[in-house]
Amino acid sequence: MYDVIIIGAGVIGGMIARELSKYKVSTALLEKENDVARGATGANSGIVHAGFDAKEGSLKAKMNVLGCSLMEDIAKTLGVHYRKNGSIVVAFDEEQDATVKALYERGVKNGVPELRILTGDEAMEIEPKLSKNITSALLAPTAGIICPYSLAIASIGCAMDNGASLFTNCEVCGIEKTKDGYKVTAKDGRAFESRFVVNCAGLYSDKIADLAGKGGFKVHPRSGEYMLCDKDAGELVNLTVFKVPTKMGKGILVSPTADGNLILGPTSTDIEDKEDRRTTEEGLEQIVRGVNESVDDVPLRAVITSFTGLRSVGSTGDFIINESEGFVNCGGVESPGLTSSPAIAIYVRNLLIGAGMEPDLKEDWNPGRKIFKAEPKKYGRIICRCETISEGEIISAIHTNPPAKDIDGVKKRTRSGMGRCQGGFCQPFVAEIIARELSLDLLQVTKSGLGSELLTGRTKEV
Repeated sequence: MYDVIIIGAGVIGGMIARELSKYKVSTALLEKENDVARGATGANSGIVHAGFDAKEGSLKAKMNVLGCSLMEDIAKTLGVHYRKNGSIVVAFDEEQDATVKALYERGVKNGVPELRILTGDEAMEIEPKLSKNITSALLAPTAGIICPYSLAIASIGCAMDNGASLFTNCEVCGIEKTKDGYKVTAKDGRAFESRFVVNCAGLYSDKIADLAGKGGFKVHPRSGEYMLCDKDAGELVNLTVFKVPTKMGKGILVSPTADGNLILGPTSTDIEDKEDRRTTEEGLEQIVRGVNESVDDVPLRAVITSFTGLRSVGSTGDFIINESEGFVNCGGVESPGLTSSPAIAIYVRNLLIGAGMEPDLKEDWNPGRKIFKAEPKKYGRIICRCETISEGEIISAIHTNPPAKDIDGVKKRTRSGMGRCQGGFCQPFVAEIIARELSLDLLQVTKSGLGSELLTGRTKEV
């Protein structure tokens, strides 16, 4: 019997688990994929938004501004790359100038510090690669950039080090109200009981809420395609460059990443299929047009990969975070969900305390992480040449909470395979290390869980 079950191990579930690990409560994270951070957390812009875009008074606005203020210290504590680079929203005509002014006024009402409206010339002095056609801009110095899946992995690792349990390949198919709380059943037959349940299932949060009889909202996917450039292009701009937002989102951006690359995108298209992560010719062409309008000399030849992320768009227009009979919904947490995650964790903790969770703090809580150290000589063998990742770092990722169990898991923890060759050189070596460290046959090693095996058989018997 757990005190709290969290369904969904993305950045929201992870930050809530870390927050709860401060207390003398037992927590279990249930994740349907083979690893954590495989949903929206694994494919987004990685922007820590200042908080001027969300409607004043909304939960989005409140969580965004507070989350932004908390993010730098949390990232430092967890050892996650973070950079307060600031952001800028650029306008190209009088109508967009008015939008920039409205965003400034909204940001002031939301409590965003240090906002400034710039002329086009002032904007180009700060960011020389901006288009010469810019008429005005909104500067937000408190915005930043972070690696979203690294934050999720680190927060879940911290929670696990402090006693939380993680169950992967655990797709929830049933939730039953019991005398003492809830019984949660997975497709493979595993059953878990807890006093409280927190629904952080992202695109499937409406389905999970319905299973518990706590629904009443819908979530649909909004597809966003991206292009990622090599690190040679990472210094093209210093700020995160936005165009003025529309009802479909914050528009196509140009931004450095926390790891030194340059990211372009996303598009914004409402779709129906919650698993459709295809990139399209039309989407990539839209990105190219969008970035060339706002920034000059974008080095498109430096693009090393493209990908698609799916945002969880709720039916209410705001984050859906509520509690009933010890069941907490966290639904419709689209952008700025990443930025808001530390604040949402506190908000959910308070909801649980209000529902009867005992708030007794641990005396020995560790806010950071325990990192497994491989043999010193293992750090001398370079496996990924593009990112200069050693065998020791890969071994550490396999044995540090939450442990990497597949190729993508190693990739997101170490960046092995994220460089110019996209794993063309290092992937076979990574697979061999995973097999050895986890006592697997090489045929059992997968890219991202069951059904994604790398090899189909042997050509020769050993």
